[in-house]
Amino acid sequence: MPELDAVVVGAGPNGLAAAIEVARAGWSVRVIEAAEEIGGGCRTAEVTLPGFRHDVCSAIHPLGLASPFFLSLPLAEHGLEWVQPDAPLAHPLSDGTAVVMERSVDETAESFGKDGRAYCGLMEPMMGSAEVVLEQFLGPLKMPRHPFTLARFGLRALRSVSGLSRRFSTDGPKALFAGLAAHSMLPLDRSPTGAYALTFGMLGHLVGWPMAKEGSQAIVDAMASILRELGGEIQTGHRVGSLDELPATRVVLLDVTPRQFLAMTGDRVPGRYRRALERYRYGPGACKVDWALDGPIPWKADGCDRAGTVHVGGTIEELAASEDAVWRGEHAERPFLVLAQQTPFDPTRAPEGKHTAWAYCHVPNGSTVDMTERIEDQVERFAPGFRDLVLGRRTVVAADLERYNENYVGGDINGGIQDLGQLFSRPAGLFSPYETAVDGVFLCSSSTPPGGGVHGMCGYWAAKSVLRRLG
Repeated sequence: MPELDAVVVGAGPNGLAAAIEVARAGWSVRVIEAAEEIGGGCRTAEVTLPGFRHDVCSAIHPLGLASPFFLSLPLAEHGLEWVQPDAPLAHPLSDGTAVVMERSVDETAESFGKDGRAYCGLMEPMMGSAEVVLEQFLGPLKMPRHPFTLARFGLRALRSVSGLSRRFSTDGPKALFAGLAAHSMLPLDRSPTGAYALTFGMLGHLVGWPMAKEGSQAIVDAMASILRELGGEIQTGHRVGSLDELPATRVVLLDVTPRQFLAMTGDRVPGRYRRALERYRYGPGACKVDWALDGPIPWKADGCDRAGTVHVGGTIEELAASEDAVWRGEHAERPFLVLAQQTPFDPTRAPEGKHTAWAYCHVPNGSTVDMTERIEDQVERFAPGFRDLVLGRRTVVAADLERYNENYVGGDINGGIQDLGQLFSRPAGLFSPYETAVDGVFLCSSSTPPGGGVHGMCGYWAAKSVLRRLG
């Protein structure tokens, strides 16, 4: 007789989501986590100086308030409070101005001058079909319930952002869309970078780009509290190297990438499925810097101080050159940065009058190159005097990210490339991507649809697959 109904390996957002969903069905479940603390890419810690709390990986959560799974949970009752910056996003330009994405489509468009009408033409249809788009794309590939709505979205989304941005005549909107698309970690002249730009822009207008008060750890702490209330167990400090180490259970859900899955399952995996997972493609890595600061970042352009996220890198041409270099195996001299500044909106993260910030850039997979100087040169370029405020810093290169979390293969924070060939078909092109060729073993990581991000949907859909199969 099995000791448990389900065992989940990995206590990141997806592992916890899978555990919560099976627990809501009345199953007994235990989550086993290798680290001493839960969270995976959703941890918060003092990594620079005492009193300065930094999000170790993920910090800004546009999918946090849009996730149907998160919306189904009483997260607020378990301590999670969302903080909304005054503006979701800013993108400074070399001429000392910045383009700012406001919560309102119309307000954003007004700042674009003659390109305002083109911006409304792109984003207003997105807002009208937001629910349909999110339903279709936050999960496995399925027959659409609203095919004509999705077809209209697809005609634009399947374009590259380089092509999509040609409808604008000025640098600001082009740069804004390029920065949104660059979260895909794909070259900007590839499809479907247009989809990333449209979706992240839609989320900014729909739900904002919020952060969790006191740090991203609050998200997984709330999830863990809900799981325990449902009767679930969490065991930390136990790295699972093989399925043989697990207690007797009806089903196993693994919040791991294909590489760890193959190591844990060994000769249980049949040849054809093994070869499919061995062909799974991982994307560029990231190099990240955390800063403890003596004051807020002194942005040259108005509006950057109002945004929780700032895209640093200049024009669409500069961003494209940065991302192209990474795909050639090179390290960009002027890298595109995703920068998060939390303390202007959440002062709980630093001592009074002090601040925190982090930024990362994309680098070739497995890189050991320290990009700190190039990253800080880019920030200084748009915020003169920034370096004078640095009280402490911590840099993590791509290879360090994998040592921190084995799921970040080569520093890939998305769990694998998310291009057309590997978006819905991840990890092995099966009709049910969460089921594996090993009986009773399921995958629930970001290497399954819908991929990277703190939303819990990979774990949710994996649990649904388990419940359908085993009831």
